[in-house]
Amino acid sequence: MLIILLRQKCSVDFLFVCSLVAGRNTNFCICIQYAFNNALFRCYEHKQYRNGLKFCKQILGNPKFAEHGETLAMKGLTLNCLGKKEEAYELVRRGLRNDLKSHVCWHVYGLLQRSDKKYDEAIKCYRNALKWDKDNLQILRDLSLLQIQMRDLEGYRETRYQLLQLRPAQRASWIGYAVAYHLLEDFEMAAKIVEEFRKTQQTSPDKVDYEYSELLLYQNQVLREAGLYKEALEHLNNYEKQICDKLAVEETRGELLLKLDRPEEALDVYRRLQDRNPENWAYYQGLEKALNPGSIEERHNIYEESLVKFPKGLVPRRLPLNFLRGDTFCECLDSYLRINFSKGCPPVFTTLKSLYTDKEKVTIIEDLVVGYETCLRSCRMFSENGECCLPPTTLLWVQYFLAQHFDFRGQTSIALDYINMAIDSTPTLIELFLIKAKIYKHAGNIKEAVRWMDEAQALDTADRFINSKCAKYMLKAGLIKEAEEMCSKFTREGTSAVENLNEMQCMWFQTECALAYKAMNKFGEALKKCHEIERHFVEITDDQFDFHTYCMRKMTLRSYVDLLKLEDVLRQHPFYYKASRTAIQIYLALHDKPLTDDNKETFTIMCSVENLTDKELKKLRNKQRRAQKKAQLEEEKKNAEKEKQLKNQKKKKEDDDEEIGGPKEELIPDKLAKVENPLEEAVKFLIPLKNLVRNKIETHLLAFEIYFRKEKYLLMLQSVKRAVAIEPSNPWLHQCLVRFFKRVSESVNLAEVVRMVLKQEISRLFGESNPQSFNKNYLSQHSNSIPHRLAGIQRTHKGSHSAHLLYHHLSLKILTPFCVLLTCTGHDCAHKTLYCYCVAQLDGNIHRCSLVGNGQESVV
Repeated sequence: MLIILLRQKCSVDFLFVCSLVAGRNTNFCICIQYAFNNALFRCYEHKQYRNGLKFCKQILGNPKFAEHGETLAMKGLTLNCLGKKEEAYELVRRGLRNDLKSHVCWHVYGLLQRSDKKYDEAIKCYRNALKWDKDNLQILRDLSLLQIQMRDLEGYRETRYQLLQLRPAQRASWIGYAVAYHLLEDFEMAAKIVEEFRKTQQTSPDKVDYEYSELLLYQNQVLREAGLYKEALEHLNNYEKQICDKLAVEETRGELLLKLDRPEEALDVYRRLQDRNPENWAYYQGLEKALNPGSIEERHNIYEESLVKFPKGLVPRRLPLNFLRGDTFCECLDSYLRINFSKGCPPVFTTLKSLYTDKEKVTIIEDLVVGYETCLRSCRMFSENGECCLPPTTLLWVQYFLAQHFDFRGQTSIALDYINMAIDSTPTLIELFLIKAKIYKHAGNIKEAVRWMDEAQALDTADRFINSKCAKYMLKAGLIKEAEEMCSKFTREGTSAVENLNEMQCMWFQTECALAYKAMNKFGEALKKCHEIERHFVEITDDQFDFHTYCMRKMTLRSYVDLLKLEDVLRQHPFYYKASRTAIQIYLALHDKPLTDDNKETFTIMCSVENLTDKELKKLRNKQRRAQKKAQLEEEKKNAEKEKQLKNQKKKKEDDDEEIGGPKEELIPDKLAKVENPLEEAVKFLIPLKNLVRNKIETHLLAFEIYFRKEKYLLMLQSVKRAVAIEPSNPWLHQCLVRFFKRVSESVNLAEVVRMVLKQEISRLFGESNPQSFNKNYLSQHSNSIPHRLAGIQRTHKGSHSAHLLYHHLSLKILTPFCVLLTCTGHDCAHKTLYCYCVAQLDGNIHRCSLVGNGQESVV
């Protein structure tokens, strides 16, 4: 009767009366307690936390149930949802002590651990809960979610098998079990399970059902991954009518026919696909594989035939440029460029950029386009023998292309000449200002780049792309406040632009902010941005939880498996790599020179005061103090606004019964910059890079820098060996090798086994040489490279010679002209900045300039 009343949402007051009666009747008491527990669970599931607490109070108010374990646990879980974590943990542990054999208490404790991202501990709790109720479906489901989240695939398979035994009629039970085998790469078993489940589905052969279609495509994917190509093709042919995604069917059929060595049938498939979309590069690659041309001419004929069929197609004109050479390349390129320039196609240079690794092709491109520009100015035709005059905009796009071309080749003055001519003819075209800003950026004059990017943004203030570009350039120039104001044009009104960008996970902004703050030696602010980016990736990982059950229910299994594979390598993303690298570099600097209240100001300006007079130094410090006072006032104002906003949010939360979880720990810059153990914090950022970004030498060199300071000799050895395997002549690696060699030779407290291993490995890395001879050999091998010689000479002159002596040494050893500018102006500096390079490396001044002869940007 009580359960019926509860289902009819009877009032709390009525249940309270029942609880009074329960004090006189034991059987009725047990019934009431069961009814209250059901009501509690229902309140939790519907996020009615305030009502749930009222039920808990009613139960625990009865002296007979004051220490009822399950009720205490549920009260703790409810409080946890309201953000009261400490009280929640205390109540749940108290409930667990009162009833260690309750599966509810263990389950609730696991839910608490899961809410704090302690997934391993939560799994232990779920397993303890299953000891007392091994067939509890909800606990098994929750356990399977955590197992797939933590990639405990063996455990996940066992749990899904239990769920299949308990609920064999449910679709999710079969699919989950099949996915478990798929992820364990037992493809044949996964295919068998999916086939058994498919047989239970009663669908008409002519009826098209999306979920059944997705099941068939997933089954076909498993067959292909198992290497059963023949079976996969038969499966595709048998169930083609019941699959909704006809394009996926055709593309899969083409791939399978090629793998089964049936080129004629594959050719027909790719011809049909080409008719459907003649601009898809993959279809032309499929045609090439099907026809298997024996020569360049035969390969070119494939595209010539396609051009006859699709005369307006751009892809059949572009792709042959990848493999053609000589006169044929020149003819095809001429045709391709004329069509694009006549139409006024801005991204022509971008489509041809991949050809710039071939010097011969670059020369042909330059000769052709410069010839166009000359003829267009004189007679408005591509050549003197042209048939008709072209519109004036053709010359504009040719100049636009040439500006990008010469910028890419490092010829800044010529690039600026062309873009200035284009701007003079059409001063309202945004793309021209955008390219001019890029030219200045690549030349090293970021201030001028910002000015021209701001000009571009002013031409169209509603263009979000230009707005973002302008903000990015401002950040590179250290104009952080200006960048925030620029971004505020497209952020939500009523909130700070920075907070809104963080909420939207705008990681490009936060990455550039971190680099800007780092360049200004504001390490706390930079670390805050790095940690915000790291939190974004944690959130993205946690968002998987929503899809583990959703994808099983909606049968989007192909996308689900792709999602899991993506999440496994998520931290390979460039945003995470940049943030981690920046954080590691800052933590290394903080370890070498920790920030305290006494030295914080001097550390901020130490990189720029070494060559100042006492008068200039005093003036600079006064300026720093005024700036610090101004920043402090702004910070106080900002904190007051933030406190007001938090009060409003807190008031709103108190009125909202459905509010879940408490606020995240605030990232305070000063606290981050004064961390007790910077190296341990650096290791936290390093571990994902070592696991997922092993192919970058910088990962292993950063690892070496950390382990060098921690004096972990074997890990230092591991780092340099991995780096040597990637790029043995890297200048930074050379410095690390010499330091490692020297540190090992000077160490006295090494264990004998470690010393023996190091001795063997060092002999393999260095041969019989000592650090001095190894460094000398390195210098002789790279005598014509400024970065390599600088790395070697720094090891020789470390701490004993000035920058000017080092500059003099380099200028004598390297037959390269140089200039004595300390900053790069952004215009072509014919001799570049060798002196700048040397002084910057030793004195700590950071500039950007292009090294001689290759147009490759380097940090100097």
